[in-house]
Amino acid sequence: GKMQDGNMENSQNKAKQQDGAAAMEMQPLKSAEGGEGDDKDKKKSNMHKKEKSVLQGKLTKLAVQIGKAGLVMSAITVIILVLYFAIDTFVVNKKQWLPECTPVYVQYFVKFFIIGVTVLVVAVPEGLPLAVTISLAYSVKKMMKDNNLVRHLDACETMGNATAICSDKTGTLTTNRMTVVQAYVGDVHYKEIPDPDSVPAKTLDLLVNAIAINSAYTTKILPPEKEGGLPRQVGNKTECGLLGFVLDLKQDYEPVRNLIPEEKLYKVYTFNSVRKSMSTVIKMPDGSFRMYSKGASEIVLKKCSRILNAAGEPRIFRPRDRDEMVKKVIEPMACDGLRTICVAFRDFNSSPEPDWDNENDILSDLTCICVVGIEDPVRPEVPEAIRKCQRAGITVRMVTGDNINTARAIAIKCGIIHPGEDFLCLEGKEFNRRIRNEKGEIEQERIDKIWPKLRVLARSSPTDKHTLVKGIIDSTQVEQRQVVAVTGDGTNDGPALKKADVGFAMGIAGTDVAKEASDIILTDDNFSSIVKAVMWGRNVYDSISKFLQFQLTVNIVAVIVAFTGACITQDSPLKAVQMLWVNLIMDTFASLALATEPPTEALLLRKPYGRNKPLISRTMMKNILGHAVYQLTLIFTLLFVGKKKMFKIDSGRNAPLHSPPSEHYTIIFNTFVMMQLFNEINARKIHGERNVFDGIFRNPIFCTIVLGTFAIQIVIVQFGGKPFSCSPLQLDQWMWCVFIGLGELVWGQVIATIPTSRLKFLKEAGRLTEKEEVPEEELNEDVEEIDHAERELRRGQILWFRGLNRIQTQIRVVKAFRSSLYEGLEKPESRTSIHNFMTHPEFRIEDSQPHIPLIDDTDLEEDSALKKNSSPPSSLNKNNSAIDSGINLTTDTSKSATSSSPGSPIHSLETSL
Repeated sequence: GKMQDGNMENSQNKAKQQDGAAAMEMQPLKSAEGGEGDDKDKKKSNMHKKEKSVLQGKLTKLAVQIGKAGLVMSAITVIILVLYFAIDTFVVNKKQWLPECTPVYVQYFVKFFIIGVTVLVVAVPEGLPLAVTISLAYSVKKMMKDNNLVRHLDACETMGNATAICSDKTGTLTTNRMTVVQAYVGDVHYKEIPDPDSVPAKTLDLLVNAIAINSAYTTKILPPEKEGGLPRQVGNKTECGLLGFVLDLKQDYEPVRNLIPEEKLYKVYTFNSVRKSMSTVIKMPDGSFRMYSKGASEIVLKKCSRILNAAGEPRIFRPRDRDEMVKKVIEPMACDGLRTICVAFRDFNSSPEPDWDNENDILSDLTCICVVGIEDPVRPEVPEAIRKCQRAGITVRMVTGDNINTARAIAIKCGIIHPGEDFLCLEGKEFNRRIRNEKGEIEQERIDKIWPKLRVLARSSPTDKHTLVKGIIDSTQVEQRQVVAVTGDGTNDGPALKKADVGFAMGIAGTDVAKEASDIILTDDNFSSIVKAVMWGRNVYDSISKFLQFQLTVNIVAVIVAFTGACITQDSPLKAVQMLWVNLIMDTFASLALATEPPTEALLLRKPYGRNKPLISRTMMKNILGHAVYQLTLIFTLLFVGKKKMFKIDSGRNAPLHSPPSEHYTIIFNTFVMMQLFNEINARKIHGERNVFDGIFRNPIFCTIVLGTFAIQIVIVQFGGKPFSCSPLQLDQWMWCVFIGLGELVWGQVIATIPTSRLKFLKEAGRLTEKEEVPEEELNEDVEEIDHAERELRRGQILWFRGLNRIQTQIRVVKAFRSSLYEGLEKPESRTSIHNFMTHPEFRIEDSQPHIPLIDDTDLEEDSALKKNSSPPSSLNKNNSAIDSGINLTTDTSKSATSSSPGSPIHSLETSL
């Protein structure tokens, strides 16, 4: 056992030293979900950083600053109260500290401490996190009704700052209900669906068979759910359009599928982004084969050598005929916004049977049956939605796999581009040519020259989409960093959705991978839902700002009143329990009332603020300070003057320790609360609007909280008694309190009249510095990021090399045993398949010249050189992918062995390995 372990270790060490490439590939894969080992630990430690959004970062910084100021104020308040009491009692009045007076003095100190704690509680804005959570949670719930399923809460606020949207075309800007509206059949270009009698019978039969058989059998056209509705399209929408074309020609595809069920299909070449076509082979009754093919017209027509004429007979289709057809048929269709699909076929003899794996030969020499133009109508609400985006300062870009003419036509219909504007429409190839240098490397400077004017990217791959998104986000050409939203539905869109600030996945057409990579799922696949997400995102920012405007006004007034009262009268006009009630009003209730304001269309009339928008603008600062001045003036007037001149009541100042509640301080408390209630209505507007009642009844939560608070205040004042330090008030006293509170609304109009630009001393607040704005993991992202396309390409290779390396190690272990037992014996006959490794371990992967093929021309040259120098097996299996990969399998000539007997221990070890 020890010897076996030792040999295993030696073999592994040897493998690592000799086979550098394999050793490199054996490193843990860094997938989109994260790496292994240390990478996982590192990511776990950074999780808490990622959870904090930009808005939460700003609020945390602001809350800490306010909290520190409150702590200082409360400490000063306690110190002043204690010193004032001590000096007045023991110095001015020259009293002695008698043991029997100790309990009284302690009660005074406890009272001072409670006042200090109350000031601290009021000053610390503990309602801020609550306001954010309520606003986001409320928005997320309401966004569900607007067909936005939010997966990450911070995506909601980020959408409010969006400056660019990169959208797919099919299904997002269009209805994804494909319909054939033009056709080129039998040398005739039909602008409408042709009459079945005008199409040759032979052509019609071939067309019906080609469409019915060469499409997924799960794709169907079902009757409408409601009478008078449109037929339901189930499955691939393009194939549904073609099947609908068959039905429009008064034909039926079901009998064809019943005659040739799916299990009788001989060979299927499925559609992918490389082929841009799909082909299906069937066996004919006479034993021959027929292949039907369909795909992008410019791709399939290049493989056609014949075309069916007006009589339904094939004629020669030369390159110049194809060029003429592209100019006269395909380009006009594409300019009308149609997707062009070519349907073709090819017959094969029964003997010899074609080599179906030789795809290039099979998919050539086709006969074109027809070319159809499929319309995917623009959603009726999309042009208006895009106009709203553009008015809101958001640039919309279309990224599609369609023909550039089709994409341009759809973009014009949507309003993404307008004739006469300075914009760019590029194909994927041209885009890559412009952004890469001579070495094929992407340069940010080159991307910066393109993206500001780019509006349409056609014939693009998922990699192109990721490159564009990354280029826009990383750009430093504009003053503020671009905030990019991206839509995607395919598995390959995952990297772009992850890279974007906000990724939108399609709820209907999207794959699970796309949904996992996204931040928001569009449950209706509709672009107009993105505009609603922008409205809700901006509304979140405004809701938090409204709450801040209200809370900071209460903070400033309550703290100054408590502090000044303590310094002048050795007592706070607002008692501890009263302050806690005020704290409840301004934190919990206010966050509920102001954070649940519904969004309005007016939010889309202003430009994006950008990621570094301050939470408190200069206009808000003007409102906060203005209302604070009004409230402080009236409270101090009531405190020092109003008791005699306005209400003719006794003063509540300098009252003994356990004296009953005074009317004087109750009026001050009641007036303070009334001013906060009416100021809460003022706080609904933060941009200097005059009509603070606009849309107030659209928010029933706000109305309920304001009226509920007023009712509870009546109960507290009239029936609160000693616990709330309140004395019941007369009706005229109540009227004065309400009247002063109503003055807040009038004073709000006065403040709105003062131009903010004149008040130069006002500063913004709640802005993050550049260092704080970008999290650490985001700064390191580019350093650690692997090119997604390259990673996907190499992932399968890496796993394959791992497997081969393990087999190599296992073979070496067996050879270590056998070398001492069978030295000098005859070599067994060679085997032809890699699968025989399991029971015939005399094969090994040649370690004298290790060769791991990567995607590089130099490797191919080395590969051919190695093949010349090595001795390959006598015969090779056509399915042996190890040989295809360029890995040389040789028999060991230096050490040979006989096959072990079936019952021997060595044989059982070989079999298990």
